Amino acid sequence: MSSAFIRESEGQNLNEVEPTLPALLFFLRRENGGTTISEIRSYFSEKYQAEVHEMTDGLGYRIKEYRWTVVFD
Repeated sequence: MSSAFIRESEGQNLNEVEPTLPALLFFLRRENGGTTISEIRSYFSEKYQAEVHEMTDGLGYRIKEYRWTVVFD
């Protein structure tokens, strides 16, 4: 039995992250090798009809149908 143990959080996709800002920040930190990612600003997007969170990783995120998605503008 030489298979590696897989932690519950390993292999998690963005759309599986709980739809809260702290959960998103934790996920982004883990995905970026421990580098802290923080929110630059948030605003309501007319295009997406949702709150968009711009992060220091250069991407924007929103919640759609209770799941996080990346915003492409």
